[in-house]
Amino acid sequence: MMIYYVYLIISKKLSKYRSYVGYTNNIEKRLKLHNTSKGAKFTKGAKWEVIYLKKYNDKKKAMKEEYKLKKNYKLRNKIKYNYIINN
Repeated sequence: MMIYYVYLIISKKLSKYRSYVGYTNNIEKRLKLHNTSKGAKFTKGAKWEVIYLKKYNDKKKAMKEEYKLKKNYKLRNKIKYNYIINN
């Protein structure tokens, strides 16, 4: 059985935080790709950090949850805000 992760990563550029949501079955490898500009086009040229990670046993469920988190800016901003004030 394969494990999938839905993740939210952030990067700070000047005083602005940018976020990106994705899913993967290998979070370490995926983060390395983002940080070496070989991940998604949006993440090129920035240093990314995982601030949210949720595990799923089913790829379909992970993809569905990734889509929901991508579209739910209120929840994304809440996760970002909680991270920023605690760090």
